[in-house]
Amino acid sequence: MTIPNLITIARLIMVPIVVVMIGQGLWMAAFLVFVVAGISDAADGIIARRYHLRTELGAYLDPLADKALLVSIYVTLSVVGVLPGWLAVIVVSRDAMIVSAILVSRLMDRPVEIKPLFVSKLNTAAQIAYAALVLGMMAMDDPPGRVLLAGMVVVAVLTVLSAAAYLARWLRHMAG
Repeated sequence: MTIPNLITIARLIMVPIVVVMIGQGLWMAAFLVFVVAGISDAADGIIARRYHLRTELGAYLDPLADKALLVSIYVTLSVVGVLPGWLAVIVVSRDAMIVSAILVSRLMDRPVEIKPLFVSKLNTAAQIAYAALVLGMMAMDDPPGRVLLAGMVVVAVLTVLSAAAYLARWLRHMAG
């Protein structure tokens, strides 16, 4: 077990903690845990690269921790009425589609290479930034405004574009 993997496991443990904090309206605490999770994501990657501690387990755990955190936050923010349900559905559906495509590919003995697309990286960055913005504004008791609406549109568009790009890539792979 490497230090980066332990950091990633700690990030996974933060997921239910931040969900409970959001559910209880502890916005500043939820924001701070989310920030710590974000810092831990950067730290585990830097440590793994710098000290040559990349592992196969880490290659699976890191994106799992990222997705668990983001999906949980979007769903929980929707459940408590801070975000519209349709946004959480888009975020969750994209990830479910990608996981399903990978599983189908493996079941059909045609495994697809798991490699993030540029639009996917933009999408993840937008989802993280938007979640931080929403949590930060809730922590400061700042009512939603145009910035939150614009961020919501950016996240929705990038999430749909990312899903479409992955679907097109998967369909080409399966047809070839």
